[in-house]
Amino acid sequence: MWLERLSGQSTPSASSPPPQKRSYSPAPHRSSNLAPSNAVRPPYGPRTSSLGLVSRANTSTASFNSPQLPHGSSLKQQISPPPTDVIDPLDVLEQLLGKSTNRRLQKANDLDGTAAARRPPKVEEDIDFEGLSLRIFAKDDGQERTNEARPPAAQTVEEYEAEKDKFEDLHKSILACDDVLKSVQTSLTSFQHDLGAVSAEIETLQSRSTAMNTRLENRKVVEKLLGPAIEEVSISPTIVITITEGQIDLSWVHALNELDRWSKLVDAKSNGAHKIAATSDVKPMLDDLINKALERIRDFFVSQIKALRSPNINAQIIQQQSFLRYKDLYGFLARHHPTLGEEIGQAYINTMRWYYLSNFSRYKQALEKISLFVVDKNDAIGSDQSAQRAPATKGSQPSHDALSLGRRMDVLKRPSQAALPSHIAEDNKQTHYLETPFLHFNLALIDNATAEYSFLASFFSPAISFPVISRHFSAIFSPTFALGHEFTKALVEESNDCLGILLCVRLNQHLAFTLQKRKVPVAEGYINGTNMLLWPRFQLVMDLHAESIKRATSTMTSSSRGGAASALGLSSASGGQSTAPHVMTQRFAQFLQGVLSLSRDPGDDEPVGNSLKRLRAEVEAFLNKVAKGFGSTGEGARKRERFLGNNYSLVLMVVGDVGGRLAEEVRERFEGLKEGVGGN
Repeated sequence: MWLERLSGQSTPSASSPPPQKRSYSPAPHRSSNLAPSNAVRPPYGPRTSSLGLVSRANTSTASFNSPQLPHGSSLKQQISPPPTDVIDPLDVLEQLLGKSTNRRLQKANDLDGTAAARRPPKVEEDIDFEGLSLRIFAKDDGQERTNEARPPAAQTVEEYEAEKDKFEDLHKSILACDDVLKSVQTSLTSFQHDLGAVSAEIETLQSRSTAMNTRLENRKVVEKLLGPAIEEVSISPTIVITITEGQIDLSWVHALNELDRWSKLVDAKSNGAHKIAATSDVKPMLDDLINKALERIRDFFVSQIKALRSPNINAQIIQQQSFLRYKDLYGFLARHHPTLGEEIGQAYINTMRWYYLSNFSRYKQALEKISLFVVDKNDAIGSDQSAQRAPATKGSQPSHDALSLGRRMDVLKRPSQAALPSHIAEDNKQTHYLETPFLHFNLALIDNATAEYSFLASFFSPAISFPVISRHFSAIFSPTFALGHEFTKALVEESNDCLGILLCVRLNQHLAFTLQKRKVPVAEGYINGTNMLLWPRFQLVMDLHAESIKRATSTMTSSSRGGAASALGLSSASGGQSTAPHVMTQRFAQFLQGVLSLSRDPGDDEPVGNSLKRLRAEVEAFLNKVAKGFGSTGEGARKRERFLGNNYSLVLMVVGDVGGRLAEEVRERFEGLKEGVGGN
């Protein structure tokens, strides 16, 4: 404020008049441009408020001063004579302060305008410097004396009254500001208290955090030591829920394996050298969970065994998809409840025994509907062919040659052929030899036996040993094997088809080799039983052929030569005897070629060789008896030799391409006979 007033005056020069004299007041200095007023001033408030009021008042009353003179005017020009009706400002100040001030003014007698200040008789000791330094206070005081020398502006009472309201409003505003500042102070104080509380809480949290970190480190150390031990005797809740409520699938099997592993660990910890007390706490829950798993496994296998009894069901599909896929379930059942495991196994054995017996019984009935060629005693080598051609004997069956092998050997050249389905066998209208139904029945039986044994070995092991598995297999297939033997016996018991029976023998041997390749030793009993049915019947039929030739020889001997020759077809059209090979030789050669073709493999010739030797001896005896009819001298002797040579040559020609040791022996024998009669 004082700087603004000084900025409007020019700097005094040497020629300017000296400053006017003014009297000093011991009271605190106030602005001298206040207009005289008789109004009562508001009481003097606190120091801070009064100072603000004075400063604001001085600022607000600056507009009542006379207008500033143009820049550069002198101080003499600015000062005008004071009006006569204006109250002394010092009196007004005394009225405002409420006390009288002893003013001792020293008047200057200096004629050239220099004022000399005199020391007042009474010095005011309590001087309010208003927070200013002595230098600034003195400077301001000098400036005020300069301003006091200036006459106050003329103001009316009404103007002061108008300004009074402004000052009162200002005072009220200041009081309101004080209240606001007090509330702010209160808020800051409470904030300081809250901040202190927060700081204390932070310190508490920090201490708790330190303690928690310490406990966490300790827990980590303990967990590192106890973690593996706890995991060994604990199980996941997910596994418990899966075992008790989950659907039986591969995930259920995985959960069951985890339960089994957990059970083994708990048993080892509870019975080992270092026993863990916690195992006694988990043992009851473990037993309950195992019992629940056993219950669900029992229900599962019972439902699958019931499914095997459904009509037209394929047991191998259920075995693959339901049993083998969940084989771990039976292993768990056998380990934790052996009695229940045996009961489930026995139920399966009884079901599969019924399954195979019923299905193969239907298959046997279907194969029995196949039409077969009838080969009886009239088809023997030495039988009377005129009686064989009788319609009453053969009926309406197609013609066939029971002594010729032909394409019947093709059944041995098909290593992987499938069994004939039952519905096709029932609808088959063709006529077959006995090896056809024998082959298809045994193929089906061996295939099913192989599949069942593989299933038993895969499903029940290692819970059950292989000897026990073999007994289970025998219990399942014993009725079916008995049915197969019954079917084979029915085929060959009334048949004189020697080649067909030998074919069945070779087929049975091939099935034995197949079982060896598949590593199914439990079916060897069935193979051996079938051989016991086939070999005796084969030898019996071979003896029947030999007996027929023997009867033919004896018949020829007991009759006249001419009648015998005519009966055996030895007479020529001109009435003489023919040297061409005999019909019986042709039949014998065809039959011999078939038997030798089925006996090529080493070791197969022993049962066949003995029967062939007897049959060959009977044929040689027959030819020799026939040859005697040609005579022993002259032309008859030559015809006799030619006749025998032609018969031996025919036999050698028919069996010439057959391999095997037995065929080689037969050729050597007939070559020797041919050389003995002088044949080339």
